[in-house]
Amino acid sequence: MTPILSPQGLAGLIFLGCVAATIAGALLATNATRLIRAVTGLALCMVGVAGIYYFLGSPFVALMQILIYAGAVCVTIIFAIMLAEPHEMKRVGKVHALAGPASILAATVLVWGLAALGTKTVWQPVACRAKNGTLEEVGQSMLTTYSMSFELISVVLLIAIIGSLALARAGRSK
Repeated sequence: MTPILSPQGLAGLIFLGCVAATIAGALLATNATRLIRAVTGLALCMVGVAGIYYFLGSPFVALMQILIYAGAVCVTIIFAIMLAEPHEMKRVGKVHALAGPASILAATVLVWGLAALGTKTVWQPVACRAKNGTLEEVGQSMLTTYSMSFELISVVLLIAIIGSLALARAGRSK
């Protein structure tokens, strides 16, 4: 067992902090009554996910996560909130009584299945190449190694812009 004050122990604490930030942000985003707080929770969740990406050895994807998701998407949603109607939206009808227990059961089965899969899989270490991180290397990796991630990020940003335009379409009342 490694002591907490060793480099491995501190890295483990920082990783657990990223996991805690992800979970706390997700809970805040899904349980907030105000939309601004929900967006803040979403941004916190995305920053936590970026930290997890960094610990998985993908600093480029972590940076894109912060820039695109935590930055651009959350700012786009905030602009949509500012442009939308100031009146509160009507509440959605009542939820079925079995919705909560069924979702907890589904989440438990999913987590159990993923944990079982993770513990029974033989994981091979990934050989990492040390890079300088110059602009040329970032551009090269963006167009080769991470091209699919780059394209998916642009699609998500486009969907966020379209969603914010749909929210702001009615405009503010005069």
